[in-house]
Amino acid sequence: MGLERGSSHGVGCGAVVLNLQKHVQYPTKTSLVSYFLALLCFLRYSFLAAPQQLRCCCSLNMEEHGPKQLSFPPDSPPLSVIAAAKIAGIDLPTQTSSSSSSSATLSFSNGFKLHGTNVILRYVGRLATIPNFYGHEAFHAAQIDEWLEYAPILSCGGSEFENACGFLDTYLEKRTFLVSHYFSIADISIWSGLAGTGLRWESMRKSNKYPNLVRWYNSVSAEYSDALKEVTAFYVGQKGLGKPVAAKRKEQKSVNGDVSDKEKVASRPSAEVDLPDAEIGKVRLRFAPEPSGYLHIGHSKAALLNHYFAQRYQGEVILRFDDTNPTKESNEFVENLIKDVETLGIKYQKITYTSDYFPKLMDMAEKLIQEGKAYVDDTPREEMQKERMDGIESKCRNNSVEENLKLWKEMVAGSERGLQCCLRGKLDMQDPNKSLRDPVYHRCNPVPHHRIGSKYKIYPTYDFACPFVDAEEGITHALRSSEYHDRNAQYYRIQEDMGMQKVHIYEFSRLNLVYTLLSKRKLLWFVQNGKVDGWDDPRFPTVQGIVRRGLKIEALIQFILEQGASKNLNLMEWDKLWTINKKIIDPVCPRHTAVIEERRVLLTLTNGPNEPFVRIIPRHKKYDGAGEKATTYTRRIWIDHADADCISVNEEVTLMDWGNAIVKDIIKDQDGNITQLVGVLHLEGSVKTTKLKLTWLAETSELVNLSLVEFDYLITKKKLEEGEDFLDVLNPCTKREIAAVGDSNMRNLEQGEILQLERKGYFRCDVPFVRPSKPVVLIAIPDGRQQSVLK
Repeated sequence: MGLERGSSHGVGCGAVVLNLQKHVQYPTKTSLVSYFLALLCFLRYSFLAAPQQLRCCCSLNMEEHGPKQLSFPPDSPPLSVIAAAKIAGIDLPTQTSSSSSSSATLSFSNGFKLHGTNVILRYVGRLATIPNFYGHEAFHAAQIDEWLEYAPILSCGGSEFENACGFLDTYLEKRTFLVSHYFSIADISIWSGLAGTGLRWESMRKSNKYPNLVRWYNSVSAEYSDALKEVTAFYVGQKGLGKPVAAKRKEQKSVNGDVSDKEKVASRPSAEVDLPDAEIGKVRLRFAPEPSGYLHIGHSKAALLNHYFAQRYQGEVILRFDDTNPTKESNEFVENLIKDVETLGIKYQKITYTSDYFPKLMDMAEKLIQEGKAYVDDTPREEMQKERMDGIESKCRNNSVEENLKLWKEMVAGSERGLQCCLRGKLDMQDPNKSLRDPVYHRCNPVPHHRIGSKYKIYPTYDFACPFVDAEEGITHALRSSEYHDRNAQYYRIQEDMGMQKVHIYEFSRLNLVYTLLSKRKLLWFVQNGKVDGWDDPRFPTVQGIVRRGLKIEALIQFILEQGASKNLNLMEWDKLWTINKKIIDPVCPRHTAVIEERRVLLTLTNGPNEPFVRIIPRHKKYDGAGEKATTYTRRIWIDHADADCISVNEEVTLMDWGNAIVKDIIKDQDGNITQLVGVLHLEGSVKTTKLKLTWLAETSELVNLSLVEFDYLITKKKLEEGEDFLDVLNPCTKREIAAVGDSNMRNLEQGEILQLERKGYFRCDVPFVRPSKPVVLIAIPDGRQQSVLK
């Protein structure tokens, strides 16, 4: 088929079609489909071969019939189109469509429409004045098309996303841009695909796993920062926190009816990912743990959601310690909570303490007493609780203001009389919501505070301090788990009585895991009773505990984000978390060999090497970054007893990283236990034909003593019922240690390093090599499938 370019002197689209009809020869029975395919091919060639001519035509149409509106579903904004238009300086007014199933559509003032993200992106690429935005020649344009088609894979989860990142990282090793030597819509398409996954990609960026991809991504972000920051601020939703949302800009009119740029705020198209009445740049959140224990996986969800919403709205997070109970709190917990928050990658604006506000909280309490909104009660605690349950008013409820102030001063002084009293809010003792039945605001406690010593004898309750400090610190949205739902009305009522600014509450479901206790009171029992080694014990659901057991933080983040900001209560399996973790560690962790010490069996290879020799082989056959290791080959090698038990006389087996061998003799003791094997090397044998693939270690004095440690759940029941005592379901055996020997390279393991012992599973080095007599301690990492890695 001959193709002829149109004249360079103003030939329009009609001439192009005529040229095609003139030069394309086709049989009379050729289908209409074939004709149009030929037409499309020619139009594409003509556009790329004579871009100035066709772009001139497009420009004329733009002046007369420019784009009127870009519409798209609220849950899938075409980020690449919006970003490309911003970078190119093309005005594309946007609007979310009512249907979540429709595709992106670009409407023109003359009634014409373009459908589909890539179609519109190509249009923007052709329209832009940026050089080579849609390729310099036909081949480059075709490469760009390939990348546009590849980009959607980045929206997949799990291994597909990671594989795509790995491919891109390799591809970009020696490249600045995806296509040729210039920035194009291919770069925008892939950049938008990564940015659109939100925290999933952000966690990958921090892991140093894909240095070339991160370098390219950061370069694009820096070069076009103004345009891209604006796009992500309004349109990027995070995977796992509901669907990606296109937050529309709604206009707030000022007094004179004008609308300023500063008055444009994000709308709330989806309660799943949007905070109520949130304004870009004005959102302030707080993560407020009590320093009465270490951060655990349940707290992690709250911390990460605060971090997410702060990023979502270009706001900030305050790390506040709710230190209102000196009996339970300590500086140790404060220090470790800070460490854990930073481990999670949470960026906080500052650290504050509720104890900083004690004077103001006392002033507020006194103000409420004077206004008749609070009273001092000396009813014994158990009787008070019963009265609240039954809706019975306290005998002290109608005390005079003078009497209440007198008793309040006794409380402040911590006198004997004051210690008998507490301060209660005067709300509604008949309200069906029991949290509104005159809650306690202040209690006496003579125990010194970990920060301020014995300065105070009274301390505010969480219910009283939280709404006050939230408002005082300018918090716009307080994130609370749904277990506090019934206390939301109390929170708002107390703020109302205080006359303070209302703070929006956003609820999310608590993260519950099978066989897991998240109560800090219960976890403290295990520590105090020596059932665990400390708050960082690998059996604990604390951040330090699960990290010590071998969990990567990026796996925890991905797991939590997949649960999202949903309000639905659910009981999660640990297996899912460990499966995510395996996908992260398996591609990069080095491989080593270990043999269980107990009843290990010596295999003598009669035709083996007369003198031991060493080969340098990769620590990971598919990942060069894992480095190399030295493997010793000798006539006498150790294998696991369990493997020896499976071998028959004259059976051919494969010795991993060496070759095949044939076992000629099996020697047993008087009890029938295998003590020794004799065989011959058969290196010409095929590894594909053998049933047994064996790990082995040379008999040398260089082997390293190992202690392989495996942990189990602390309780034997998936979920405790209300009122059930955890002491009744304690697991009697939660730790198992097995002695083993490992290859000499394991002398170089560092604490915290993750490795795989061939055919035994994944491990984290807890105690590295110190001296030959002290074993290297390796903690078994669950992989989400095996019940036990130490078989």
